[in-house]
Amino acid sequence: MKSLSLTTLVAAIALAACSSTPSPSPAPVTGGDREVTAAAEQLRIAMIDPTRQTLDALVAEPLSYGHSGGKVDTKQSFVADLVDGRSDFVTIDLSDQTVALSGDVALIRHTLNAKTLDAGKPGTVSLKVLQVWQRQGGGWKLLARQAVRVPG
Repeated sequence: MKSLSLTTLVAAIALAACSSTPSPSPAPVTGGDREVTAAAEQLRIAMIDPTRQTLDALVAEPLSYGHSGGKVDTKQSFVADLVDGRSDFVTIDLSDQTVALSGDVALIRHTLNAKTLDAGKPGTVSLKVLQVWQRQGGGWKLLARQAVRVPG
């Protein structure tokens, strides 16, 4: 009986906390938001039509690029896989994108839906993605990325 009461109490507190938390309003778009959003768009395009030069300009040296399957790429392996065609995006569509700035760091979250042709095999992928961008030398560079599969 005690465990049932404790469970009920915890559930009631959780429901109360959720119902009293206001929904965040969308933040106004600022200059920094526009700059990092433009860099993220350049990366999306570069992942479809990759060149080493473009990817080098957009990705930070200590990149940690986490895939939904658990693989983690470095800058070198991320760029090589795209340029050499091991990771081949035919299309990438982003939706539900949000941007949060904190000084020289930006967090971008979005849903990614893509058509792929990895190793010549057609496929599709639907992911929730978190990107961490850092302002370096006057521009934005991708510092980290982690993806999880969209439940379905």
